[in-house]
Amino acid sequence: MIPAPRALSLDLDDTLWPIWPVIERAEAALDAFLRERAPRTAELYPVLTMRALRDRIASEHPQHAHDFTRQRLLSLQHALRDAGDDEAHAEDAFHAFYDARNKIEFYPDALPALDRLAARFPVAALTNGNADLARIGIAHRFVVFVSARNEGHAKPDAPIFHSTCRQLGVEPHEVLHIGDDPELDIAGARRAGLGSCWINRRNEAWPLDLPSPDLQFTTLDALADWLDATHPITESA
Repeated sequence: MIPAPRALSLDLDDTLWPIWPVIERAEAALDAFLRERAPRTAELYPVLTMRALRDRIASEHPQHAHDFTRQRLLSLQHALRDAGDDEAHAEDAFHAFYDARNKIEFYPDALPALDRLAARFPVAALTNGNADLARIGIAHRFVVFVSARNEGHAKPDAPIFHSTCRQLGVEPHEVLHIGDDPELDIAGARRAGLGSCWINRRNEAWPLDLPSPDLQFTTLDALADWLDATHPITESA
C-alpha cells in the first residue's frame, strides 16, 4: 500500500471532463465569429484547415509549446493576414473560441469525487491547458492553480511538478498526482518524485515502455473510495 498523501495534484482535461467535445464546440464558435467578422478568413480557413494551421504554428514555435493561448493567437493572426482581413480581429476571435472552450461538461463522477477529495486534502489543479477555473465555476475547490502557460514549463517536465509541490508546501513524495495521460501525467509525476494515479476512463492497456502508475482507476470516485478505505480519517487526525 502506498502511504497516505499529504496533498493531491489533479489534471483537468480528460480527467474532470472530456476535452475533444469542448474543443470542437470552441472551433465551431470561432468559425461562426470569423464568418461574420472576417469572412475571407473563414473561407480560406474552415475548421479543419484552421486546426491544421494551429498545429503547424505550434510546431514552428517550440518556444511557445507551454502556451496554448499564444499558439492560438499566432495562428489567428497568421490566418487573418493570409486572407487579407484585419489582424485586429484576432483578439475578439480568440475570445469567441475561449468563451466556448470554458463551457465544459464534467464526467458524471468528477464533481462529487472532487468535493470528497478536497474535503480531505489540499488539491492543486495542474494543467498544460488554458482552462479558466473561475469561468468554469470550480476555482474554489482548489488551493493552488498551476498552468504550463504561467510556469513556462509543461508536463511531463519535472519543474512544473516541483513548482506545484512548493506551492502546496509539501515535498514531492508527499503528493499524489492524478491524471489521464500516461506520459504527461504518470511518467512525468514519477520522474519528478511524486506518487501517481492513472484515471483510465477508457480502460486502455498501459504502455509497456513507461513506468507503471502507483494506482489505477477508471473513475475519480473510485480513487476517492480507495483513499477512504485505505487511509480513513481517524479521531486524532
